[in-house]
Amino acid sequence: MNHVMLKGCLARDPEIRYTQGAEPMCVARYTIAVNRRGKRQDGQQNADFISCVAFGKTGEFVEKYLHKGTKIAVHGRIQTGSYTKQDGTKAYTTDVVVDEHEFCESKGDNAQPPQGATSAIDDFMALPDIGEELPFD
Repeated sequence: MNHVMLKGCLARDPEIRYTQGAEPMCVARYTIAVNRRGKRQDGQQNADFISCVAFGKTGEFVEKYLHKGTKIAVHGRIQTGSYTKQDGTKAYTTDVVVDEHEFCESKGDNAQPPQGATSAIDDFMALPDIGEELPFD
C-alpha cells in the first residue's frame, strides 16, 4: 500500500502551471516543511522539506487557497521518477502526489479546543480521562 499523510507548512508559494491541449489541466508544485521529532543541539527544530504535486481540481485548490506559511495536512502517494539532465547525468525524483488537502488552522487561528481537552501537544489535543477500562476488547 502506498499512502502518505503529512502535516506541515508550505515552505514557499506554490508553482502553478497548466498543461497544453484541448482541456488544460492545472499542475501545482509546492514544498511542505514537516517537523521531525526532537530538536538539534542548538535548540532549533529539525524539518524535512517534502516535494508535493497536485493535479486537476486538487491543483486548482492549491492555486486558490495555499500560500507560503499555510499549515496543511496532505493525503496522497509517493511517486518516484528519473530523467536525464542536459549534461547527460541521470537525476532521480521523489514526490508526493496529493489527493486531498486539509487546513490545520483557521483563518484567524482563533479556533478554541473542545470542552474537556486539557492540553495541546504538536497541534493535537489531549483526550479527556476515560478511566482504566477501554470501551472495546
